[in-house]
Amino acid sequence: MDRDPCPWNILSDFGGAFAMGAVGGTIWHGIKGFRNSPYGERRIGAMTAIKARAPVLGGNFGVWGGLFGTFDCAVKGIRKKEDPWNAIIAGFFTGGSLAFRGGFKAARNGAISCAILLAVIEGVGIGFQRMMAENTRLEAPPAPSQQQAAPASFGAPAMTA
Repeated sequence: MDRDPCPWNILSDFGGAFAMGAVGGTIWHGIKGFRNSPYGERRIGAMTAIKARAPVLGGNFGVWGGLFGTFDCAVKGIRKKEDPWNAIIAGFFTGGSLAFRGGFKAARNGAISCAILLAVIEGVGIGFQRMMAENTRLEAPPAPSQQQAAPASFGAPAMTA
């Protein structure tokens, strides 16, 4: 799969994460606003909750995606390689930088948990690719046996006993 070059990849990651957060936030806060509103005003409560909170969740996801894309491009530039370790390292830096305001312990825990999450995602992706590659492996047809290889005679009638 070809990806955009690095400066555009950061914008793509930011936009995709924002869209995912906004759509997920619309569903989540719509249900939450519907359930927490009085019986007669549930639709209005759902819409109010969506308008107030879905863009915030989208923005939070977008910040994560933008930071991850930036760190991913930086790691690719430093390592000069394209492999799953780039995403894991970028996730480590993203989780740490987002939790940095909480102090060293929070940054460490955020970095480790984000790196573990991305390692699991990368591992599942690699396993899924290998599983799918087994289904598409080409095999040579079986060699014809001796009886099938002998040509039949076309002129003489077949003898039956």
